[in-house]
Amino acid sequence: MNFNGILIGIAAFLIIGVFHPIVIKSEYYFGKKVWPAFLVIGLVFAAATLFIQNLILSAIVGIIGFSCLWSIHELIEQEERVHKGWFPANPKRKGVKNVQKY
Repeated sequence: MNFNGILIGIAAFLIIGVFHPIVIKSEYYFGKKVWPAFLVIGLVFAAATLFIQNLILSAIVGIIGFSCLWSIHELIEQEERVHKGWFPANPKRKGVKNVQKY
């Protein structure tokens, strides 16, 4: 039996689950201006997959890299969710205005 697909699927599920709160906390503390960090980390991880011989490890590193890249989009979406009142805004962050819930 080949369990590679199952292991990669489980890893993808867990990585995506971990990135959800990372995006929320990143937007809360830094706003969407942190997107270049996600870009650099995502590109580094995506490039690293080209040099990893182990299939499962290469796939996991690739999933992390592309999850970082997708997080750029999610940061922008998260800011909109905060403006709609679906998530709390950080009152201590400079430049954050009070938002009203719809």
